[in-house]
Amino acid sequence: MRTQTKETQDKLTPAKALEILIEGNKRFVNNLKSNRDLLSQVNETSEGQHPFAIILSCIDSRTSAELVFDQGLGDIFSVRIAGNCVNEDILGSMEFACKFAGAKLIVVLGHTRCGAIKGACDDVRIGNLTALLNKIRPAVDDTHVTGERKSTNSEFVEAVAHRNVQLAVEQITERSPVLKEMHADGSIGIVGGIYDVTTGSVKFDPYPYRSN
Repeated sequence: MRTQTKETQDKLTPAKALEILIEGNKRFVNNLKSNRDLLSQVNETSEGQHPFAIILSCIDSRTSAELVFDQGLGDIFSVRIAGNCVNEDILGSMEFACKFAGAKLIVVLGHTRCGAIKGACDDVRIGNLTALLNKIRPAVDDTHVTGERKSTNSEFVEAVAHRNVQLAVEQITERSPVLKEMHADGSIGIVGGIYDVTTGSVKFDPYPYRSN
């Protein structure tokens, strides 16, 4: 598998970048990992990097974006925070990845059975975790399903996780004029998805993204 170069990155559209991730996840699910010489990729990326996407995911040990999407060194920027929340530092990282490093796609990747989502559902309050979980509360408050609104209700937890991804996607363009402009002119795509920890598969939301 070739390492991303400036030339290959420039030729990619947001739609093609998403297609690469979808195909990579299919390989992961089917245990068909691409053959990569990682040491060669270390050498090939030593003078610079040209990732095609930036992926915001949870710190959960089961959700490594490089593994889930079968990507190698230099292919993607990976940002991880409990509950895949958006904050100022993460937005700045996305702006760097897209505006200056040439990434064509932003992905917000939530996952099933998320501990941070469960904590927010139960209104857990402890130390600095309180402020983090407060960022997920809007998704909790905006989710309506039958049954108890607690982590014991798995349907509620998964619905909150999905809504949390949707709100994060919306916040990216609401809070970053740089990314909003790039998205509007088709330079980048923005998409949300959920990783299933029981199957390894990623299901992307049908968010509109430009392919030109």
